[in-house]
Amino acid sequence: MKKLFLLGVFAIGFVSLSNAQDIAENAIGLRLGDSDGFGTEVSYQRALGGNNRLEVDLGWRSGNNYDGFKLAGIYQWVWNIEGGFNWYAGAGGGLGSYSFDNYNNEKDYNDTFAFIAGDVGIEYSFDFPLLLSLDFRPEIGFGDVNDDLDFDIALGVRYQF
Repeated sequence: MKKLFLLGVFAIGFVSLSNAQDIAENAIGLRLGDSDGFGTEVSYQRALGGNNRLEVDLGWRSGNNYDGFKLAGIYQWVWNIEGGFNWYAGAGGGLGSYSFDNYNNEKDYNDTFAFIAGDVGIEYSFDFPLLLSLDFRPEIGFGDVNDDLDFDIALGVRYQF
């Protein structure tokens, strides 16, 4: 009976470990998408233990009559699909700021806003240190200019280390 119990424990442990997918300790790169003028973001991911991580993105944009930046932080849970494919989901939020020159042909205008965000995506980790991802991030903004629901779809290209 004791041998059967030990065999069961080893079998459950083997199945648990074989389904686990280690994520990179760190990854840095670009997140290329678009939502209300914020296209390219510098993206950093940090593993927090197990298959959880924190993603921090800094995006900025300049135009003829505006400048802006957006800082987002997303906590993510990562699950292995098969091989190097993972899917992930997360939640978070952030801050941003717009600066408009000659807003509505009247005066300069600045707006700082906060937002909450969700995140769901799929990624592939190559045998060499490259991570490609495609994600969908709905964001709800709280500010004068950014006070609506935005749907951000982006391609991520990151170096893992």
